[in-house]
Formats: sequence, C-alpha cells, structure tokens
Amino acid sequence: MAEHKSYDVIIVGAGSMGMSAGYNLARRGVKTLLVDAFDPPHTQGSHHGESRLIRHAYSGDPAYTDLALRADTLWKEAEQLSGTELLVRSGVLNLADSAVYSFNGRLEEAKKRKVQVHHLDAEEIRRRWPALNIPESFAAMYEPDAGYLYSERCISAYRQLALGHGAELLTNTPVVNVTAREGSVTVHTTNGDYHGAAVILSAGAWFGKLAPFVHLPIKAIRKVVGWFESSPAFAAGNFPGFTLGAEEGGYYGFPSIDGAGLKIGRHDTGLEWKPGTQLAPFGSEASDEGDLRKVLESYMPGAAGRLLKGSACKYEHTPDEDFIIDCHPLHSNVLIAGGFSGHGFKFSSVVGEILADLAIGGVTTHNIQPFSLSRFAPSDHSQQVLYWRGFNEQSSNQ
Repeated sequence: MAEHKSYDVIIVGAGSMGMSAGYNLARRGVKTLLVDAFDPPHTQGSHHGESRLIRHAYSGDPAYTDLALRADTLWKEAEQLSGTELLVRSGVLNLADSAVYSFNGRLEEAKKRKVQVHHLDAEEIRRRWPALNIPESFAAMYEPDAGYLYSERCISAYRQLALGHGAELLTNTPVVNVTAREGSVTVHTTNGDYHGAAVILSAGAWFGKLAPFVHLPIKAIRKVVGWFESSPAFAAGNFPGFTLGAEEGGYYGFPSIDGAGLKIGRHDTGLEWKPGTQLAPFGSEASDEGDLRKVLESYMPGAAGRLLKGSACKYEHTPDEDFIIDCHPLHSNVLIAGGFSGHGFKFSSVVGEILADLAIGGVTTHNIQPFSLSRFAPSDHSQQVLYWRGFNEQSSNQ
C-alpha cells in the first residue's frame, strides 16, 4: 500500500505528454510523481510502433505551426541531454489530389513563419521520386527540414531525464479515481492513495476510465499500421516521410528504416474502442491490410510487397481533431491534456513544457486558446450548466 507521502504535482498517465511534463516539472525542482497503468514505453497507448512524423507547416490554427517549431527545438535538446538519437530529418512529402485538398493555407502560414517548404506539381514529384505513381491532378508540399521521431526512444529519454531530476514513477499502477479540493488532490490507485497539490491528467485513449471525475468529448479509435516489403527507392535516405490525401482517404507513412519495410497507416476512419476491452489485433478486419495495400498499389507500387508486420494502436479523437489542454471546469489545480487525435506525438515535448508552466504558475507564454475545453460547451449559460453536469455531480460528492 502507498505511504502517506505528498507531492507538488501528480501526473496520471506517463505516456508521451505525461513523461515530458514529468521531466519539465522535475527539472524545475517540483516534487513530481508519475503514475501509469503500464510500464512506459509500452504497447497499450498511442506511442508505440517505432516512428512518428514531425512537420512544421501545419494546417488548422497557426498555433500549431508555432508549437511544432518549439517542439522541434525541445526534441533536439532532449536528444543532446539523453545522448540518444530521437529525430531524423528525412524530409516530409505531403501529397494530395488537388480535387481533394489544397496546400494554399499551409503555404501562406509557412511563409509567414519562415518555414522552408517547396510546392511541387506532379511532374516535379515524379522527377524527384520516380518510384511514385502520381496522377497529373496531384500536387505536393515538401518540407526538407521535417522528418520523423523514434517514438519509444523519446518516451525512454524523457523517462531517464525525469527520474534523473528526482521525479518518481509508479508503473503497473492503474488509477481508479481522482478527487480534488482547493489546494489538494488525491489519486486513488489499485496500490493505494497518493496526495498532491495539483494533478495533470494525460490518460490518452484511457480517459474514459477517469469518469465521472472528468467527462471529455473524446472517442477512442482503433487504428492500424503495416510494414510492407519495398524496393530500395523507398529506403530511409532515399525516401522521406509522407502524408497522402486522395479519394481513397488520408494516409501517412515512413521510409523503410533498417530494412523493416515501408510503414503506412490510415489517419481517417477506424473502429471505436472502449477502454478496458480487448483491442482487436491487426488482421481482424479485412480492411486492416486491404486499405493500406490498395493505396500502395495505386501510388507506391514499389512498396506494395508482402506484409512484413502489422500493428494495432489507438487514437483519442475530439470532434474537431484539435487538442484539449485546459483546467478542469471546477478545479483549477486539475490540468487536462488529451484529445490529441492521432497527430499529437510530435508536440509532446512542448506540451510537457506548457503543462509545467500551468502547474507551476497558472499561465504559459504559448498560445493554447485553440485547445480550450470550453469550446465544446454551448454559448448559452443555462445550457452550459447542463453540459458540465457530469463535473457538477462529481463535485457535489466531494
């Protein structure tokens, strides 16, 4: 059972966001406890599978581009401090059928923020990467300074750095409930209760397990990725990371790293997953391999070889696919970081910095207004009261 030991900040969920926050707090001298239901890095969250793209010319709110640039700086810092290669600047080739998607907005924001990008037509795409089978209707935005992160190494690096600065980590310790009052929180786990002045909730696809203390408009989605035998043209060093938007859907992928095969996943679609239930393995659905192979055969035939490996993971989708970084509506000492919607990993270095800022001083210099939880509440006050009923019911019991 847990000893009666108090902390300045307790972090529930020590995945990419939580582990980064743990490091950023501990290095500032904050007494920090990280609690995770598993032993990170692990395969039960959204960070396994070797690699994640990092790009800077982002769609959506301009805040994303600013945060991506800061995140890049922090990844290089973590790389130097940990002595581990975390980021590879392979470039990222964003491909799209012009009938489906336009890069105009992203190109304008990139220019404003001096992000290096190249707008390419179909002829130029084929000239640079002749192994691609790209129709005339396609265009691309190429980011030469973008690339990919070794996701599990990133978690391990932040774990090493956090513990090195005095943070404590409880592994294989599921959280069953959280209670909060002004100036104090209690995290109830299967191994006892832990007390702190504040708590950060970064439970990823497992947020449903924290109800009714927190109700978020997050839907956990099962996603799959596959590694396919590919020609040398698609090997790391010859081919960049990529995204692809076409009539077949939205896809993303990576070159073949150390002969592992080209990795590809589908960003859109997916089956809803309930936290605590069995996650169906890769191959359970015909579309698992079928959708991936279809798009490879159409646009990257040299990477449509035999399936070498498949994996299933989880997204945590918000309705608008924007993040949630905010305080609990009733408790200012409870911070929430979730809903990263399949594109959050690259930002985890800077999200950890933001969470540490908020936990220590209540403010951050980064623009997080687009990630406010209040955006999901009705504008009418009476309807807001009903919307937050779940929070109010829990609060009345404390």
